[in-house]
Amino acid sequence: MKFLISLLVLAAGSFPALAQVSSLVHKDDKRRYIVYTPPSYQSRPQQAFPVVFNFHGGGMSMAEQMLYTQMNRAADRHRFIVVYPQGIRQDWNVGFGMDYLAGTDDVGFTQAMLSKLRQDYRIDDKRIYATGLSRGGFFALRLAAELPRQFAAVASVGAPMPVPVIDHHAAPSPVGMLLIHGTADKVVLYGGKNGGKDSGYLSAEETFAYWRKHNGIDGAVPPARLFSGVPGDDTQVTQVEQSNGAQQVALITVKDGGHTWPGADAFNMGLPIGKTTRAIDANDIIWEFFSRQRR
Repeated sequence: MKFLISLLVLAAGSFPALAQVSSLVHKDDKRRYIVYTPPSYQSRPQQAFPVVFNFHGGGMSMAEQMLYTQMNRAADRHRFIVVYPQGIRQDWNVGFGMDYLAGTDDVGFTQAMLSKLRQDYRIDDKRIYATGLSRGGFFALRLAAELPRQFAAVASVGAPMPVPVIDHHAAPSPVGMLLIHGTADKVVLYGGKNGGKDSGYLSAEETFAYWRKHNGIDGAVPPARLFSGVPGDDTQVTQVEQSNGAQQVALITVKDGGHTWPGADAFNMGLPIGKTTRAIDANDIIWEFFSRQRR
Protein backbone atom coordinates (compact mmCIF):
# COMPACT_ATOMS: atom_id res chain seq x y z
CA MET A 1 0.00 0.00 0.00
CA LYS A 2 1.54 3.26 -1.11
CA PHE A 3 0.65 6.45 0.73
CA LEU A 4 1.75 9.89 -0.41
CA ILE A 5 2.18 11.54 2.95
CA SER A 6 3.99 14.75 2.20
CA LEU A 7 2.64 16.32 5.37
CA LEU A 8 4.36 13.64 7.46
CA VAL A 9 7.95 14.09 6.31
CA LEU A 10 9.94 14.14 9.55
CA ALA A 11 13.28 15.38 10.69
CA ALA A 12 15.06 12.99 13.03
CA GLY A 13 14.71 15.39 15.92
CA SER A 14 10.95 15.65 15.59
CA PHE A 15 10.19 12.20 17.02
CA PRO A 16 8.45 12.15 20.41
CA ALA A 17 10.94 12.28 23.27
CA LEU A 18 10.23 8.67 24.24
CA ALA A 19 10.69 7.30 20.70
CA GLN A 20 14.25 6.29 19.83
CA VAL A 21 15.58 5.24 16.44
CA SER A 22 17.74 2.12 16.80
CA SER A 23 19.60 0.00 14.29
CA LEU A 24 21.30 -3.35 13.90
CA VAL A 25 23.12 -5.19 11.13
CA HIS A 26 21.41 -8.33 9.87
CA LYS A 27 22.89 -10.29 6.97
CA ASP A 28 25.04 -7.31 5.94
CA ASP A 29 22.05 -4.94 5.86
CA LYS A 30 21.73 -2.09 8.33
CA ARG A 31 18.17 -2.33 9.58
CA ARG A 32 16.38 0.40 11.54
CA TYR A 33 13.44 0.48 13.92
CA ILE A 34 11.80 2.93 16.30
CA VAL A 35 11.24 1.95 19.92
CA TYR A 36 8.60 3.88 21.86
CA THR A 37 8.52 3.50 25.64
CA PRO A 38 5.58 4.92 27.61
CA PRO A 39 6.24 7.29 30.55
CA SER A 40 5.40 4.45 32.94
CA TYR A 41 8.51 2.59 31.74
CA GLN A 42 10.66 5.11 33.63
CA SER A 43 8.38 5.41 36.63
CA ARG A 44 8.18 1.60 37.17
CA PRO A 45 11.84 0.53 37.04
CA GLN A 46 11.18 -2.98 38.39
CA GLN A 47 8.46 -3.85 35.88
CA ALA A 48 8.83 -5.83 32.65
CA PHE A 49 6.71 -4.44 29.81
CA PRO A 50 4.76 -6.07 26.98
CA VAL A 51 6.01 -5.35 23.44
CA VAL A 52 3.95 -4.72 20.31
CA PHE A 53 5.66 -4.78 16.91
CA ASN A 54 3.76 -2.51 14.49
CA PHE A 55 4.71 -3.15 10.83
CA HIS A 56 4.09 -0.48 8.19
CA GLY A 57 2.27 -0.95 4.91
CA GLY A 58 4.03 -1.24 1.56
CA GLY A 59 5.50 2.07 0.43
CA MET A 60 5.33 3.50 3.95
CA SER A 61 8.06 4.15 6.50
CA MET A 62 8.34 3.30 10.17
CA ALA A 63 7.79 6.96 11.08
CA GLU A 64 4.67 7.19 8.91
CA GLN A 65 3.29 4.06 10.54
CA MET A 66 3.90 5.54 13.97
CA LEU A 67 2.20 8.83 13.08
CA TYR A 68 -0.67 7.28 11.14
CA THR A 69 -1.68 4.60 13.64
CA GLN A 70 -0.96 6.72 16.75
CA MET A 71 -0.38 3.55 18.74
CA ASN A 72 1.90 5.46 21.12
CA ARG A 73 -1.21 6.95 22.74
CA ALA A 74 -2.54 3.48 23.52
CA ALA A 75 0.90 2.49 24.81
CA ASP A 76 0.72 5.40 27.26
CA ARG A 77 -2.74 4.36 28.45
CA HIS A 78 -2.08 0.64 28.72
CA ARG A 79 1.66 0.60 29.49
CA PHE A 80 3.36 -1.31 26.71
CA ILE A 81 6.36 -0.75 24.41
CA VAL A 82 5.80 -0.24 20.67
CA VAL A 83 8.41 -1.15 18.04
CA TYR A 84 8.05 0.24 14.51
CA PRO A 85 10.45 -1.63 12.19
CA GLN A 86 11.55 -0.37 8.77
CA GLY A 87 11.31 -2.71 5.79
CA ILE A 88 13.94 -2.81 3.06
CA ARG A 89 12.63 -0.75 0.14
CA GLN A 90 9.57 -0.09 2.35
CA ASP A 91 8.41 -3.69 1.95
CA TRP A 92 8.13 -7.02 3.81
CA ASN A 93 8.76 -10.52 2.50
CA VAL A 94 5.47 -12.41 2.38
CA GLY A 95 6.19 -14.17 -0.93
CA PHE A 96 4.57 -11.50 -3.10
CA GLY A 97 7.10 -10.06 -5.56
CA MET A 98 10.07 -11.86 -3.99
CA ASP A 99 11.10 -15.39 -3.17
CA TYR A 100 9.59 -16.49 0.15
CA LEU A 101 12.70 -18.32 1.31
CA ALA A 102 15.52 -16.64 -0.63
CA GLY A 103 14.19 -13.08 -0.50
CA THR A 104 14.70 -10.51 2.26
CA ASP A 105 15.08 -12.23 5.64
CA ASP A 106 12.55 -10.17 7.56
CA VAL A 107 11.77 -13.04 9.92
CA GLY A 108 15.44 -13.18 10.89
CA PHE A 109 15.44 -9.39 11.27
CA THR A 110 12.51 -9.67 13.66
CA GLN A 111 14.33 -12.30 15.71
CA ALA A 112 17.41 -10.06 15.80
CA MET A 113 15.28 -7.14 17.02
CA LEU A 114 13.85 -9.33 19.76
CA SER A 115 17.33 -10.32 20.90
CA LYS A 116 18.44 -6.68 20.97
CA LEU A 117 15.28 -5.59 22.80
CA ARG A 118 15.93 -8.20 25.48
CA GLN A 119 19.37 -6.67 26.01
CA ASP A 120 18.26 -3.03 25.96
CA TYR A 121 14.82 -3.03 27.62
CA ARG A 122 12.83 -4.75 30.34
CA ILE A 123 10.45 -6.78 28.22
CA ASP A 124 7.94 -9.45 29.22
CA ASP A 125 8.72 -12.51 27.09
CA LYS A 126 5.26 -13.93 27.69
CA ARG A 127 3.61 -10.84 26.19
CA ILE A 128 5.18 -10.17 22.79
CA TYR A 129 2.75 -9.29 20.01
CA ALA A 130 2.72 -8.18 16.37
CA THR A 131 0.36 -6.12 14.28
CA GLY A 132 0.54 -4.44 10.91
CA LEU A 133 -1.34 -2.71 8.14
CA SER A 134 -1.69 -4.09 4.62
CA ARG A 135 1.71 -5.50 3.64
CA GLY A 136 2.70 -5.21 7.31
CA GLY A 137 -0.41 -7.18 8.24
CA PHE A 138 0.53 -9.92 5.79
CA PHE A 139 3.95 -10.06 7.42
CA ALA A 140 2.49 -10.20 10.94
CA LEU A 141 0.61 -13.30 9.76
CA ARG A 142 3.89 -14.80 8.55
CA LEU A 143 5.33 -14.23 12.03
CA ALA A 144 2.31 -15.96 13.58
CA ALA A 145 2.95 -18.94 11.32
CA GLU A 146 6.72 -19.14 11.75
CA LEU A 147 7.38 -17.78 15.25
CA PRO A 148 4.34 -18.85 17.30
CA ARG A 149 6.52 -19.60 20.32
CA GLN A 150 7.77 -16.00 20.29
CA PHE A 151 4.49 -14.17 19.67
CA ALA A 152 1.51 -14.67 21.95
CA ALA A 153 -0.90 -13.04 19.49
CA VAL A 154 -1.06 -11.18 16.20
CA ALA A 155 -3.50 -8.61 14.81
CA SER A 156 -3.68 -8.03 11.06
CA VAL A 157 -5.39 -4.94 9.63
CA GLY A 158 -6.44 -5.03 5.97
CA ALA A 159 -4.53 -8.25 5.25
CA PRO A 160 -5.84 -11.84 5.29
CA MET A 161 -3.73 -15.00 5.08
CA PRO A 162 -1.30 -15.06 2.10
CA VAL A 163 -1.09 -18.30 0.11
CA PRO A 164 2.75 -18.38 0.34
CA VAL A 165 2.51 -18.30 4.14
CA ILE A 166 -0.01 -21.14 4.11
CA ASP A 167 2.27 -23.19 1.85
CA HIS A 168 5.14 -22.84 4.34
CA HIS A 169 3.13 -23.02 7.57
CA ALA A 170 4.48 -25.96 9.52
CA ALA A 171 4.77 -24.64 13.08
CA PRO A 172 2.19 -26.48 15.22
CA SER A 173 1.83 -24.05 18.11
CA PRO A 174 -1.42 -22.08 18.49
CA VAL A 175 -1.36 -18.30 18.56
CA GLY A 176 -4.02 -15.67 19.25
CA MET A 177 -5.32 -14.07 16.06
CA LEU A 178 -7.30 -10.88 15.44
CA LEU A 179 -8.30 -9.86 11.91
CA ILE A 180 -9.69 -6.43 11.03
CA HIS A 181 -10.89 -5.80 7.47
CA GLY A 182 -13.20 -3.45 5.58
CA THR A 183 -15.71 -4.91 3.12
CA ALA A 184 -15.12 -2.01 0.69
CA ASP A 185 -11.33 -2.41 0.72
CA LYS A 186 -10.20 -2.09 -2.92
CA VAL A 187 -6.48 -2.53 -2.22
CA VAL A 188 -6.65 -5.88 -0.41
CA LEU A 189 -10.00 -7.49 -1.08
CA TYR A 190 -12.17 -8.65 1.82
CA GLY A 191 -13.27 -11.55 -0.38
CA GLY A 192 -9.72 -12.68 -1.11
CA LYS A 193 -7.71 -13.00 -4.31
CA ASN A 194 -7.00 -16.10 -6.36
CA GLY A 195 -3.69 -14.95 -7.77
CA GLY A 196 -1.79 -18.21 -7.64
CA LYS A 197 0.58 -19.39 -4.94
CA ASP A 198 2.89 -16.38 -5.33
CA SER A 199 0.26 -13.64 -5.01
CA GLY A 200 -3.04 -15.04 -3.77
CA TYR A 201 -4.58 -14.65 -0.34
CA LEU A 202 -7.63 -16.02 1.46
CA SER A 203 -10.73 -13.99 2.18
CA ALA A 204 -11.12 -12.46 5.63
CA GLU A 205 -13.71 -15.09 6.55
CA GLU A 206 -11.55 -17.95 5.22
CA THR A 207 -8.63 -16.59 7.25
CA PHE A 208 -10.82 -16.59 10.37
CA ALA A 209 -11.71 -20.23 9.66
CA TYR A 210 -8.07 -21.11 8.94
CA TRP A 211 -6.84 -19.87 12.32
CA ARG A 212 -9.79 -21.39 14.20
CA LYS A 213 -8.82 -24.76 12.74
CA HIS A 214 -5.09 -24.22 13.39
CA ASN A 215 -5.82 -23.37 17.03
CA GLY A 216 -8.06 -26.39 17.51
CA ILE A 217 -11.30 -24.44 17.80
CA ASP A 218 -14.47 -26.10 16.58
CA GLY A 219 -18.19 -25.69 17.04
CA ALA A 220 -20.62 -23.16 15.64
CA VAL A 221 -19.47 -19.57 15.29
CA PRO A 222 -21.29 -17.41 17.87
CA PRO A 223 -23.50 -14.50 16.81
CA ALA A 224 -21.64 -11.37 15.79
CA ARG A 225 -21.32 -8.49 18.23
CA LEU A 226 -22.39 -5.13 16.78
CA PHE A 227 -20.44 -2.06 17.91
CA SER A 228 -22.33 1.16 18.54
CA GLY A 229 -22.36 3.52 15.60
CA VAL A 230 -21.15 7.11 15.47
CA PRO A 231 -23.26 10.00 14.12
CA GLY A 232 -22.17 10.93 10.63
CA ASP A 233 -20.33 7.63 10.10
CA ASP A 234 -22.21 5.15 7.93
CA THR A 235 -19.80 2.25 8.47
CA GLN A 236 -20.96 -0.66 10.62
CA VAL A 237 -18.56 -2.75 12.70
CA THR A 238 -19.17 -6.32 13.87
CA GLN A 239 -17.00 -8.86 15.68
CA VAL A 240 -17.07 -12.64 15.93
CA GLU A 241 -14.73 -14.48 18.27
CA GLN A 242 -14.05 -18.02 19.44
CA SER A 243 -11.60 -19.50 21.94
CA ASN A 244 -9.87 -22.78 22.71
CA GLY A 245 -9.61 -21.74 26.35
CA ALA A 246 -6.17 -20.16 25.96
CA GLN A 247 -6.05 -18.45 22.56
CA GLN A 248 -8.80 -16.43 20.91
CA VAL A 249 -9.45 -15.99 17.20
CA ALA A 250 -11.53 -12.97 16.18
CA LEU A 251 -12.70 -11.27 13.00
CA ILE A 252 -13.78 -7.64 13.00
CA THR A 253 -15.64 -6.69 9.84
CA VAL A 254 -16.02 -3.03 8.93
CA LYS A 255 -18.99 -2.82 6.59
CA ASP A 256 -18.23 -0.22 3.88
CA GLY A 257 -14.80 0.34 5.45
CA GLY A 258 -11.74 0.86 3.27
CA HIS A 259 -8.05 0.00 3.41
CA THR A 260 -7.55 2.01 6.57
CA TRP A 261 -6.68 1.82 10.27
CA PRO A 262 -9.95 2.18 12.24
CA GLY A 263 -10.03 5.35 14.29
CA ALA A 264 -7.03 6.94 12.56
CA ASP A 265 -7.05 10.32 10.85
CA ALA A 266 -8.53 9.90 7.38
CA PHE A 267 -5.74 11.44 5.33
CA ASN A 268 -6.68 9.74 2.05
CA MET A 269 -5.38 12.74 0.05
CA GLY A 270 -7.26 11.61 -3.03
CA LEU A 271 -6.03 8.03 -2.88
CA PRO A 272 -8.66 5.28 -3.35
CA ILE A 273 -8.24 3.66 0.05
CA GLY A 274 -11.82 4.17 1.23
CA LYS A 275 -13.56 5.11 4.45
CA THR A 276 -12.08 5.10 7.95
CA THR A 277 -14.57 3.96 10.56
CA ARG A 278 -14.93 6.01 13.75
CA ALA A 279 -16.97 3.32 15.50
CA ILE A 280 -13.85 1.71 16.98
CA ASP A 281 -10.27 2.67 17.79
CA ALA A 282 -8.09 -0.08 16.34
CA ASN A 283 -5.35 0.54 18.91
CA ASP A 284 -7.60 -0.01 21.92
CA ILE A 285 -9.34 -2.97 20.27
CA ILE A 286 -5.99 -4.58 19.40
CA TRP A 287 -4.56 -4.04 22.88
CA GLU A 288 -7.69 -5.35 24.60
CA PHE A 289 -7.34 -8.50 22.49
CA PHE A 290 -3.59 -8.80 23.11
CA SER A 291 -4.00 -8.30 26.84
CA ARG A 292 -5.97 -11.55 27.04
CA GLN A 293 -3.23 -13.62 25.37
CA ARG A 294 -0.07 -14.96 27.05
CA ARG A 295 2.66 -17.18 25.72
